[in-house]
Amino acid sequence: MTFVGWSQIIILLALVTFSAWALGGFMAAVFTGKRTFLSQAIAPLECVINRLAGVSLKEQNWQAYALAMLAFNAVGFVVLYGLMRLQSFLPLNPRGFSAVPEALSFNTAMSFVTNTNWQAYAGESTMSHLVQMAGFTVHNFLSAATGIALAVAFTRAFARSSSATIGNFWDDLVKSMLYILLPLSIIVAIAFMTTGIPQTLQGSVDATTLEGVKQTIAMGPMASQEAIKQLGTNGGGFLNANSAHPFENPSAWSNYLSIFAMLVVSGAMPFMFGQMVGDKRQGRALFITMGLFIVVGTAIVYWAETSGNPIIQALGIDPLQGNMEGKELRFGQAMTALFVVATTGLSCGAVNAMHSSLTPLGGLVPLFMIQLGEVLPGGVGSGLYGILVIAVLTVFIAGLMVGRTPDYLGKKIEAKEMKLAMLALLILPLVILGFSAVAAMLPTALSSLANAGPHGLTEILYAYSSAAGNNGSAFAGLNANTGWFNTTLGISMFLGRFAYIVPMLAIAGSLAAKTKIPASSGSFPTHGPMFVALLVGVILILGGLQYFPSLALSPIVEHFLMLAGKTF
Repeated sequence: MTFVGWSQIIILLALVTFSAWALGGFMAAVFTGKRTFLSQAIAPLECVINRLAGVSLKEQNWQAYALAMLAFNAVGFVVLYGLMRLQSFLPLNPRGFSAVPEALSFNTAMSFVTNTNWQAYAGESTMSHLVQMAGFTVHNFLSAATGIALAVAFTRAFARSSSATIGNFWDDLVKSMLYILLPLSIIVAIAFMTTGIPQTLQGSVDATTLEGVKQTIAMGPMASQEAIKQLGTNGGGFLNANSAHPFENPSAWSNYLSIFAMLVVSGAMPFMFGQMVGDKRQGRALFITMGLFIVVGTAIVYWAETSGNPIIQALGIDPLQGNMEGKELRFGQAMTALFVVATTGLSCGAVNAMHSSLTPLGGLVPLFMIQLGEVLPGGVGSGLYGILVIAVLTVFIAGLMVGRTPDYLGKKIEAKEMKLAMLALLILPLVILGFSAVAAMLPTALSSLANAGPHGLTEILYAYSSAAGNNGSAFAGLNANTGWFNTTLGISMFLGRFAYIVPMLAIAGSLAAKTKIPASSGSFPTHGPMFVALLVGVILILGGLQYFPSLALSPIVEHFLMLAGKTF
């Protein structure tokens, strides 16, 4: 670890913090109906879209909000599935790709609808330009906007008193796209093009290497997809190598911008929350909690990777660079470590290094960050409502511990909210550990592994964690394009997204209906260091109790085997 490396990390996180604070205030203004500097240009377009869509903008209760969200995503799934199955008959297919197989189409459509963007295919050799643009890029916007809308609805539950409604899904969805995601994406896409990322409808170019070998280089509209891929914490790359590919991430500057774009919108959500509920300290407490995990996780990965692998060093490899296997020299260890932690603390899933090539402890961190619930800071929108569910659980536990009233922001937390919170929180471990246990015993699944022993188990755990957590990054080494994995990972994505959202919206409906009471001496403060410490503790305890036994059999035991000089 170097001073220069840490300086890069600190400067980038400082830029993210300042930008997130400013963006959070803007988002709060948008969703509370205040006029912003974009209103004059966008408000007429917003009205036109709402009229053409023909949807009612009447306020909805939580059931109506949930049904609208589910119906919208169901239609999106069918359309995207159809695009892939029919792509050989559709235009903008310069390389003449054939129809995508049924199981892969199901997996991929579910992936992009749920903001997971898991890719069991090589984009440059499987998908047409039309599917990449009208399918994947569009759903990058729609899935991210859905997450923002849901977070805003949950925020209103704390901001309102004795309310039967939590907003209108269609209104929140359109505002999320027009005021936030689209303007930011245009700016970031232009910035990406200046760093060298292609933006063209050309299919491919042929080049002759120095050895005289002909090579076909895939081209396409990459910069536009790259922008919303990072801003919307989607992570799905135009090319198979994702952000490790020099077309998607050509330089240290594009890498810096990629990390910034990943973090800024999710980082803005807590600040938006604080402003909308009328207490900025609440938002700061959530942001600090998220930031602590990002900093500590980055420090562990940075240390583990710069310490290197003693097995490789024993072969006579220069130890000064640390473990550079699976990494790009143009990024360096510091920015690779921050990218690894940011993309898994978020539900982004973009990768600029192969996670399977990380040291065991370096690989443990991104796996554990996903398993903690994708709330640090989590996906766009999903991170905020995810950590708020854990905050509800935290204040209930704190109230039991110190004998104070279990309430959060003036809303009393009762048995109903706790049952719904636990229902939501148990979805991830049930899906991750359940499917992983079956896959670890099933010959069909085991035949997809590139490694045996603890590393092979990590490949399985990471795949189901990434799918259920709606992350989308791959550990590598696992052939996921099989009937078993396409189907079970698709189911995991669906449950990880929607089986969590419905109980969360039910909590929102219950809290919105309650009368907001002012804080008293019996209320537990939820904005100071004590609450941050308790929230961190609850997140770690939940993760440790649920996943430590499986982690002990995979990256942890692999670490001790590495120290002993043993491999599988």
